[in-house]
Amino acid sequence: MLTNNGYDQYKSNSINTATPEELTLMLYNGLVKFLMQGQSAIEAGNIEKANNSIIKAQAIIVEFMTTLDLNYEVSQNLELLYDYMYRQLTQANLKKDNAIVEEVLGMAKELRDTWSQAMKLAKHPAPVQEVIAK
Repeated sequence: MLTNNGYDQYKSNSINTATPEELTLMLYNGLVKFLMQGQSAIEAGNIEKANNSIIKAQAIIVEFMTTLDLNYEVSQNLELLYDYMYRQLTQANLKKDNAIVEEVLGMAKELRDTWSQAMKLAKHPAPVQEVIAK
């Protein structure tokens, strides 16, 4: 029990001290995790766990949607993508369809990896000569 309390405290501290960019990455990682858990549960025939995992993934997508600044075109495009992902997960949950979960998982991984790369580039921008050479 003591181990869990220590882990819970570590998680809480990680969240409370994270930058907004790091929090976004944590959410993307959570989205991927819950989608993978949903897939495993569907394969195992565990309907309740599949349902709970997909609902958690949808909650993260809703969080992404509600925090978008729609004054930017990229945000408007992300809103459409998130809406599609959410609706697909609704269908996946109703039908317990792993093919749909796999489609959304692929999108989530691509978004996560893109975000992670953007964070790295923001911390260490390439010199002007490298950008021009490309």
